[in-house]
Amino acid sequence: MQFKLPTTATAPFCPSEVQGTVAVSQSAPFWKKIFQFAGPGLLVSIGYMDPGNWATDIEAGSRYGYSLLFVVVLSSVAAMVLQCLSMRLGIATGRNLAELSRTRYSPGVARFQWLLAELSIIACDLAEVLGGALAFHLLFKCSLTAGVILTAFDTLIVLGLKGKNFRDLEAIMLGLIATIGVGYIIELALVKPHWPSVAAGLVPSWQAVSEREPLYLAIGILGATVMPHNLYLHSSVVQTRAVKRDREGLAGAISLSRIDTIVALCLALLINAAILILAGAAFHSTGHTEVTEIEDAYRLLAPIVGTGFAAVLFAITLLASGQSSTFTGTVAGQVIMEGFLQLKIPCYQRRFITRALALIPALVGVQMLGNGAVGQLLVASQVVLSLQLPFALYPLIRMTGDRALMGEFANRLPTRIIAWALFAVISAANIWLVVQTLGFAG
Repeated sequence: MQFKLPTTATAPFCPSEVQGTVAVSQSAPFWKKIFQFAGPGLLVSIGYMDPGNWATDIEAGSRYGYSLLFVVVLSSVAAMVLQCLSMRLGIATGRNLAELSRTRYSPGVARFQWLLAELSIIACDLAEVLGGALAFHLLFKCSLTAGVILTAFDTLIVLGLKGKNFRDLEAIMLGLIATIGVGYIIELALVKPHWPSVAAGLVPSWQAVSEREPLYLAIGILGATVMPHNLYLHSSVVQTRAVKRDREGLAGAISLSRIDTIVALCLALLINAAILILAGAAFHSTGHTEVTEIEDAYRLLAPIVGTGFAAVLFAITLLASGQSSTFTGTVAGQVIMEGFLQLKIPCYQRRFITRALALIPALVGVQMLGNGAVGQLLVASQVVLSLQLPFALYPLIRMTGDRALMGEFANRLPTRIIAWALFAVISAANIWLVVQTLGFAG
């Protein structure tokens, strides 16, 4: 059994140009099969721990302690279900969600879906710009404006990856996720949460969200969890593992990729939970219940924990979060552009265009609103993502339930019920979130 990937490509890590050639032998040990299929889930999981998630988790922890921890868990479980649908669509059909949408819908509908998907990429990149700018501001004491400008240079990093294969990108993602994970393990060791109270927060409680403000925040967590561009991305990157196009080969690939997806999203769940637990232990438990900004969290960590190392580590993990999201956003943008428009450009050009479009609102916001722009723009980016989500979910659930398209891998009745129930709940929650956010803004 061998694992091979091309070592040359005309652009860095573009799925259409870098394809895996994994030959999985039936006699191979199970752990080797798992290793060969591990990776795509990591790329997807990055979207679940980007700076946009930090804002909602920090506010939830500081305001309500651990009581909304169960919302993080349930939102992550919903994400696992939907990402597994996306993964199965890509493997069973050999095409991604964007390609299938282009061929199955009218040109006008497909172009509308493409536009919404591109807006979700820009909204997500805006969160990455703000997170990276804030990390530079905290670490190097530069202005937020300078921090925003510095984030433009990540295009050079993408260009530097030219010629790298997809496995290299997955290794980089693993390193960045490990940086975030280890950082939060150390942070939690320093703040010493009350673990019985943490365990109590894992139990679903309607009382915890019975009032308007915690319910608003809970829906914000849900709306920030499932990213629409991740559904397009996952259906493509799973195809970097070439398998035999027969029943046994496809079934094995789906099973192994399901494990990869669930394990990777469990890592994202643990990191999101750690952010909330850190905020609950460091701020809520010490009476600082009004911490709603990432910068406020950074400034309060050192005096509360008793060491400046905690604050520096917090900023480093924030920077790792923004940079890791940059890579996956580039790949997702390439997938969406190629799938809907059949247009191919080098990945570094794609990165430059997306980052330029995200820099404009970031710079304008910082100039007009000062440091307070970060929190407001992060919330705005999550609202934009919320608006896009139903337009990606609906075709995904319809397609994975279509036996003519999926064959025997189509959704069975229990899966269809769960998927449509999630669509209804997430869509209703996102609509409520948008209405309430616009109401608060007004």
